[in-house]
Amino acid sequence: MALFESGEDYLEAILMVSERKPEVHAIDVVNELGFSKPSVSIALKKLRESGYITIDENNHLHLTEKGMNVANKIYERHKILTHILEKLGVDSENAEKDACRLEHDLSDASWNAIKRYYIENLKK
Repeated sequence: MALFESGEDYLEAILMVSERKPEVHAIDVVNELGFSKPSVSIALKKLRESGYITIDENNHLHLTEKGMNVANKIYERHKILTHILEKLGVDSENAEKDACRLEHDLSDASWNAIKRYYIENLKK
């Protein structure tokens, strides 16, 4: 399965919830993303079948190494882009929304340039 933007969002959501809670359930992803339970169930099944997550006997969601790599990449982009936009004067709510849109569509070359600039000039 090729991972599309929505799949990246699910993986990022699992990572974000796991930073706040010791156990992640499907309902946590529903609440994090605001999607319907059936949509989340279908997406999680596809992510499991593609090796991005595992679901244990207690229905806890776990990122595999493959899933963690994607989630970390997207979450790092999200945090840095949000911070840059806020530094540029964008309000937090819009910075969050816009970062979510941008994080998926940047080429690696553009992302690496943005990250380098951020580290050298804005990280504080």
